[in-house]
Amino acid sequence: MGHGLAALHDAGAHAFGVPPDGWSGDGFFGPLDHPLPMAAGHYASWGAFLAECRLLPLAVELRRSSTVDDTTLDGLARLADRLRSRALDDDDTPARLHGDLWSGNVVWTVAGATLVDPAAHGGHRETDLAMLALFGLPYLELVLEAYQDVHPLRRGWQHRVGLHQLYPVGVHALLFGGGYVEQLRALVRREAEE
Repeated sequence: MGHGLAALHDAGAHAFGVPPDGWSGDGFFGPLDHPLPMAAGHYASWGAFLAECRLLPLAVELRRSSTVDDTTLDGLARLADRLRSRALDDDDTPARLHGDLWSGNVVWTVAGATLVDPAAHGGHRETDLAMLALFGLPYLELVLEAYQDVHPLRRGWQHRVGLHQLYPVGVHALLFGGGYVEQLRALVRREAEE
């Protein structure tokens, strides 16, 4: 699975935020009975894409639903400003992402792993890996090791996992509340202060 995922990412995308070839318009993220629009765009900067197409639209929905407090919303706004300034960008080129790569979208077969239910777009390769870690993928360490055989990750990638988990945790806070709200608060607090 790690080799295949690295190859998928290495196939690349024209820009951050672009939908898959042949698709026009926005995508969707979340459960089929309540999918949330997932904006597409064409960004040269991963940080600008994350801010404009993911975190700021999410903040609007979080505010509208009163899911989180003003401190968390202010933290998201500060973080979006840092992202738009390219302060958190690196020189990774846009990767072709699965886009919703949690363990439930990995089907293990005798032949290996099959990925299902994508929310494909051009993004940062660390986003799919952070999503796998979010809900716990069996054999994740082996997958990461195999991934790095094909495409070594940038130094310090483990410290950026929380940044890449902000959007899916925020969507879960919006849809399901509960412990996801506190998890989002903690992530925003940590990422906005770094």
